[in-house]
Amino acid sequence: MAHIEGAAVPERLLITRTTTGGGVGVVVLAGEVDLDGSGRLRDALLSSVESAPGTVVDFGEVGFLDSSGINVLISAHRAAESLGVWFRIAAPRDAVDRVLRLVGVDALIPCYPSVEEALAA
Repeated sequence: MAHIEGAAVPERLLITRTTTGGGVGVVVLAGEVDLDGSGRLRDALLSSVESAPGTVVDFGEVGFLDSSGINVLISAHRAAESLGVWFRIAAPRDAVDRVLRLVGVDALIPCYPSVEEALAA
């Protein structure tokens, strides 16, 4: 079942939440993760973290990630830890992967090359 969070700013960030058969939340992002969409992203990730045994954030269609998006990811990761559930990042494109590595998010939050690998880990 998919739940579309909608565009935070038209054409900038689309957030889609789905749930696997095992109840794991998959949050699919498309567009740019920046200040304009960070509030909606925070809500979507926290909702998933609070209702699922684990959450995968699919960055396969994200071309830009700024510090507000990084802060949202870290907050969601901390919320997941406090609830005893897991939180993973999947399929970051090169530009996003560079940002994640540059600021050390990849050392804090497990990152996988694909959603399938993140779900199987």
